[in-house]
Amino acid sequence: MAAAITILPPLHERPIKNTVVLFDVDETLTPARRAVSPEMLQLLSALRQKVAIGYVGGSDFSKQQEQLGSSSIPVTSLFDFCFAENGLTAYRLGVPLAAHSFIKWIGEEEYKKLVRFVLHYVADLEIPIKRGTFLEFKNGMVNISPIGRNASIQERKDFNKFDLEHGIRPKFIEALRKEFPHLSLTYSIGGEISFDVFPTGWDKTYCLNHLANEKNLPNGVDYTTIHFFGDKTMKGGNDYEIYSDPRTIGHSVKGPADTMAQIRETFGL
Repeated sequence: MAAAITILPPLHERPIKNTVVLFDVDETLTPARRAVSPEMLQLLSALRQKVAIGYVGGSDFSKQQEQLGSSSIPVTSLFDFCFAENGLTAYRLGVPLAAHSFIKWIGEEEYKKLVRFVLHYVADLEIPIKRGTFLEFKNGMVNISPIGRNASIQERKDFNKFDLEHGIRPKFIEALRKEFPHLSLTYSIGGEISFDVFPTGWDKTYCLNHLANEKNLPNGVDYTTIHFFGDKTMKGGNDYEIYSDPRTIGHSVKGPADTMAQIRETFGL
């Protein structure tokens, strides 16, 4: 990978002009919460020779480093654009861009009310098992998990099946909407066990603001063609907004293997 990175064409000299390809992370580039495969990295490296690439995920940057990078390879060296927390934390060619904060937006008092409601709701929730870390605060959002983010891989799969049958997450979201109608919040289901809560407009389309600014930079590129690959593209899924946005060409995938197949077909690799 290191050798390929050193001979990359500059962004404005990539063969496929004015085009960037963005990817969701979980169940698009990687299995949920697990590491990317060498085959995927090899394919992305080949794609990067032709076109600018980036990822946009809801998780914080440290989790994406774990899944996509390694102890010796920073994830920022593998992608031209790294958009963590939907782009609220962002890197361009390894350089950090301006960040924003959910806590400053919502205010401490409203945030405490939100946390109190979530924890009471989880305490009263009747589900087969509960683990730990039911609410995780991030820079641009909060992530809420009825079972808890400390669940094992098998427990995550079991909960996902239970959730599909009983609608645990959709019901939780509806309760939050009723409790906090005065806040302009968006609720987005992603992965197997949780959902994100963030200010309306801070979904994955937020990262498109960074791309729009590219044309204003020296040797800047006007990205008129933006491909997006994601798995949660249905309404209510955390890829829906960017997948259906008129500024993007959306590709719905069924897992990393499908992503690789669609990359090869779309870009002739």
